[in-house]
Amino acid sequence: MKSRVGIIGLGLALVLGESLALPPQGSAAQENSKEVTGRRVRLRTVPEYPSLAKKLRVSGKVKIEATVTADGHVTNTRVIGGSPLLVDSAVEAVKRWRFEAAPKETTEIVEFEFNGQFAK
Repeated sequence: MKSRVGIIGLGLALVLGESLALPPQGSAAQENSKEVTGRRVRLRTVPEYPSLAKKLRVSGKVKIEATVTADGHVTNTRVIGGSPLLVDSAVEAVKRWRFEAAPKETTEIVEFEFNGQFAK
């Protein structure tokens, strides 16, 4: 059964064109997230690197659009791009982010880069 799940995951990753070649340097799931738009982040949560993505050596970027209330809480998210194996972890992390207060609700773009040292 585990083999079947691994094969299905590998096939999905290949179909989606994700990088499965050489492992990138670093061991954290996400060391450098970046805000593409203007509001400052007061509290950042680093996403967990999904175990299936590690096993399949999947790395890459996930881009998320987040709706942020005036008081800085994320109320809604929309995935703009990224591997389905990485997306859920990134969305869960950005939902826990807190931004600085602003006069009104804003839409922010956040990009996560998943890269890690994979076990051989």
